[in-house]
Amino acid sequence: MQRLRELSRRVEAVYGEIATTFSVYQQQRGLSCRTGCGECCLQPTIEATVLEMLPLALYLFDQGKAEQTLTQLETLTGPQGCFFYQKLSFDGKQGQCSVYQQRPSICRLFGAAGYRDKNGKTALSTCKIIKLDQAHAYQESLIALESDPPPLMIMAKEQVNELDYELGKQHLPINQALQQAIEKVLFKAWFSGGSDEQQSA
Repeated sequence: MQRLRELSRRVEAVYGEIATTFSVYQQQRGLSCRTGCGECCLQPTIEATVLEMLPLALYLFDQGKAEQTLTQLETLTGPQGCFFYQKLSFDGKQGQCSVYQQRPSICRLFGAAGYRDKNGKTALSTCKIIKLDQAHAYQESLIALESDPPPLMIMAKEQVNELDYELGKQHLPINQALQQAIEKVLFKAWFSGGSDEQQSA
């Protein structure tokens, strides 16, 4: 269990670096998510690794919510939007993350980030809402791709996932990745006498 906690701390340290790198670029370019927008959180195609979900799984364990959350996740039918997204509008497009501090790396990259296109060149990834809301900033960012390239999403995710090959090698639907992370934490806690571990954490 102690190994998982140490690994989680290392993941969170990388998360801090990621947050700084991507937020600085987004602020400088004037490309940021609309306040309260949750369209990305509703998408069933969002993926994460078990490693990315480890800090959240340990947080739930320490809060005494791991088993309850696991039971709820097991009742989900098919891929869905993020389990921890709280809808605040009828259509669900307005909402908030209920575990914001423990969110995985993919959630920290949304807004504006770079990716490699089919020709290997850096391209800018933003959602349609940002393109509409901040059209001028978006166009200027496209023009400045070579002189001011965006940080690459793949580099940030690899920075996290290389911390542990086994837990970081496979991308899964986000709720499935969380389920497996919780299962791993609960198994390790049971195997090592989790109550004492929890109290000393």
